[in-house]
Order: sequence, then C-alpha cells, then structure tokens
Amino acid sequence: RDLAEPLNADSSEQAVEMEDDQSLEAQALLVTREIASVKRALARIEDGEYGVCVRCGGDINPARLDARPEAALCIGCASVES
Repeated sequence: RDLAEPLNADSSEQAVEMEDDQSLEAQALLVTREIASVKRALARIEDGEYGVCVRCGGDINPARLDARPEAALCIGCASVES
C-alpha cells in the first residue's frame, strides 16, 4: 500500500519517501524469494527428497536443516556457490 501512495509535494520528503520505497521493494523481493524457497522445500518433503542436497545428492547435515529448514544444498555445495 505504501508504494502506491503518491509522493509528497515537498522535495526533501520526496527523497525520503523514494528511499523508503526502495527499501520496501527490496524487502518484498526478499520475502518473495523466501516464500519460493520454502515452497521448494515443501515439494522436496512431498517427494521424499528433503535433506538431500540438490546438487551433489549427499545428505544435508541435520544441524544445517535446523538452522535453515529450507536449505537445498549441503554446506560443501553452498560454500562453493558463495
């Protein structure tokens, strides 16, 4: 809703509002990516492939899954990707 509001007539307020809009857009993108990641994890659960690295096929450490339940890569493959 905030992104749809017209900008303030005051130019200094416009700058602040535009910065806020950029922040909101970035947050929306992060949330969208997180939702997609969780949906993929749920699909892996349904397919019986949860906890298996999608790259190398090895097991994902349970401690990693505790920290990031949506993790699709083992720590080794995730480290290479970074």
